[in-house]
Amino acid sequence: MKQIALPFLLASASFIISCKSKTTEIGTVVPEVNVVEVGQKNVAVYAEYVGQAFGESDVEIKPRVEGWIQSIHFKEGSVVQRGQLLYVIQDDELRDREQSAVANLAQANIMLAKNKSDLDRVKPLADMNALSKRDLDAAQANYDAQLQAIESAKATLNNARTQLGYSRVISPITGIIGISKVQVGDYVRKSVGEQSLNTVSAVGDIRVRFPITESDYLRFKQQMTRSQVSNMDVEFVLNDGTVFPEKGKIDFANREIDPTTGSILIQAMVPNKSQLLRPGQYVKARFKSSEIANAVLVPQQAINQMQNVYMAYVVDDSSKVIPKPVQVSIRTGGNWVVTEGLKPGDKVALVGNALIKPGMMVRPVLKSYSYDSTQAK
Repeated sequence: MKQIALPFLLASASFIISCKSKTTEIGTVVPEVNVVEVGQKNVAVYAEYVGQAFGESDVEIKPRVEGWIQSIHFKEGSVVQRGQLLYVIQDDELRDREQSAVANLAQANIMLAKNKSDLDRVKPLADMNALSKRDLDAAQANYDAQLQAIESAKATLNNARTQLGYSRVISPITGIIGISKVQVGDYVRKSVGEQSLNTVSAVGDIRVRFPITESDYLRFKQQMTRSQVSNMDVEFVLNDGTVFPEKGKIDFANREIDPTTGSILIQAMVPNKSQLLRPGQYVKARFKSSEIANAVLVPQQAINQMQNVYMAYVVDDSSKVIPKPVQVSIRTGGNWVVTEGLKPGDKVALVGNALIKPGMMVRPVLKSYSYDSTQAK
């Protein structure tokens, strides 16, 4: 029995040792980890602000006389031409005023003719001393006064005709007209603060206004000359993330800092050949504000952020993972700009692999990566 048991025990011990060896082998499998080299290049820094579009001219159409809206002569949302008839306000009372002014002018002309006739009769008689000098002065005064009455009557008639003309509301500019705020039969007034009839916007060029902080304003003012600012290209990103094809230029800055927000309003002008931009539309205004020379860059996936701590996993020459705290400044495109903790050529692991642990051995797989993605997106 002892002879039989001994080989069995030896076989069992051999099996246990074999199993332990396999476990150790599995436990020491070296995982593959994707790594990229830290890059270095000049990086353009872009400033981006939310702005609102306005027409080149946004003209409110307001009534200049009171009355009922008699007719509307445009299609809402269409292009109207300068001088095109938009609204007709009922003008019965205004026509009566015009006819009264015409009659008053005619009467004044008749009186002028009479006074001229009286003066022509009195003058030769006064020259012959048949009438006194007082009679001549009175006839001359009546004639001169009637000349002024004629001018007054003409002014009254001109005013009446002007008021009558205001009953026909025309477009002051060529542009896109909005939705009418009144309909046929509505009564409109010309009082201050009264609601406008409509708005016409010229959209050949578009004004984009966006606020920037006071600190940004001071920084730009110190870093850029007036010529650099006026010649700087401004890109506009639409709500769907696409970039508007036309680039704009900075037009002006407001005269004051808004004390309630601590910001200053900037205006940029952009051509709108496609007529894609409309007044009221929100866009992102973006422009190159500065450049970082020889910036150290890593992909965003290579940085692990926990609250205010930023960590990169560097793979050293012995293929060991070493965590390194880093300092970052800005994100540009798909990358972080690193100011401390890394140098060009370091190999960093792409975060997100659950196998990465500090101090472990890995098999690094170097991936090619283009840092041209630093262009703002």
